[in-house]
Amino acid sequence: MASAIGFLKAIKGAVKLKHALKKNTPPRIVVGASGVFEDGWIPTDVHTLNLLKPERWKLFLKVQSVEAILAEHVWEHLTPSEGLIAAKTCYRYIMKGGYARIAVPDGYHNKQEYIDYVKPGGSGAGADDHKILYTYKTLSKVFCDAGFKVKLLEYFDENGAFIYNEWDPSKGMIHRSKRFDERNNGGQLNYTSLIIDAFK
Repeated sequence: MASAIGFLKAIKGAVKLKHALKKNTPPRIVVGASGVFEDGWIPTDVHTLNLLKPERWKLFLKVQSVEAILAEHVWEHLTPSEGLIAAKTCYRYIMKGGYARIAVPDGYHNKQEYIDYVKPGGSGAGADDHKILYTYKTLSKVFCDAGFKVKLLEYFDENGAFIYNEWDPSKGMIHRSKRFDERNNGGQLNYTSLIIDAFK
């Protein structure tokens, strides 16, 4: 039954994706969208564009044809080796001068309750499926190893200091961030993400 539902989702998603790609050139794609996306971005999920199955991408896209790929809280659901495969998939399909904007839970966040919430097996929603807790060093290495040049946007360092570099939400909206997460009231950074741009 589960496989039948997955098949139906894949067919429905494929039709929607092909239609959206005709209207948006070059495309800007959200992977693992879960229905959350902004205007001008094309939402996809594992049934259509699976980061671990780059051969499936050929059904929809040409190599080096994508302007941007956005992934908010996706990479932590992959093992380290899968994370590198996924980064290489992005690199293959992003055009020269394009980029991937990636956000994951931040392993150097300075609040223990946050770490307990997001760590693999943590108490937060979805944390039971988290495979890794990245830091700015480990996430940057994955994308550098895939061929990208990395720019850090938001992150905590080893000393618990929060580092912020201005970024444009129109180039990839990250909801779980300093500016846009509603839990960050009164100047408290209760919930942030480690956010990078990876340029090709």
